[in-house]
Amino acid sequence: MAKPQEKVSFGQRLKQIGMVFQFTAKQDRWFAPLTAGAVLIPLALTVVAVLLWGWFWLPLGILITLLAVLIVLNLRSNKAMMNAAEGQPGAAAQIMENMRGDWRVTPAVSATTQMDMVHLVIGRPGVILLAEGSPQRVRGLLGQEKRRLTKVIGSAPLYDYVIGQAENELPIRKLRMTLMRLPRSLSGKDVNALDKRLKALTARPQMPKGAIPKNMRPQGGTFRQTRGR
Repeated sequence: MAKPQEKVSFGQRLKQIGMVFQFTAKQDRWFAPLTAGAVLIPLALTVVAVLLWGWFWLPLGILITLLAVLIVLNLRSNKAMMNAAEGQPGAAAQIMENMRGDWRVTPAVSATTQMDMVHLVIGRPGVILLAEGSPQRVRGLLGQEKRRLTKVIGSAPLYDYVIGQAENELPIRKLRMTLMRLPRSLSGKDVNALDKRLKALTARPQMPKGAIPKNMRPQGGTFRQTRGR
């Protein structure tokens, strides 16, 4: 099941917005001029409206100004984040984890030592594989994962994308829009059932930490007998 979102206080929300402002201003040289325009133009129109029709327009003008600033911040911060994420290992999984909606993301279900990786995403469109890294190597990883998944996903749709800028690859800045446009083929119950099956498939058994209990240790001479065979 998807984890419930934690409630964020008003102070924390303001701090987050301030961090987004700073990040976007560093990455995007047009952010400051556009933000200034989003403030000055509505305020100038508000002053004119107040002078002509009274103080009733002041609260409305302030709300419109705040809305214009938030729209500019949303558009330019998304573009700045996409530019910063491009070429970074694991960026596709991070973007999916921050998307709105019921998306179950398992980063790097398959990977190589050269930082090639395939991420598994489960959502209403079905099962999605996102590959990052060298196209020659990740296509082999994609083929392995597709063969493995087709045995357990049944009739659920399976999509796969290679993130990149070359032909037949998906630019990371188009990732959100591309996945949001996919048809919703599964219900919420289908997503839950599919998530459970794939978690069981991708689970890796871990060795217990600490010393091995005495009752689980091999009896004395076992290794000597094995070597003697």
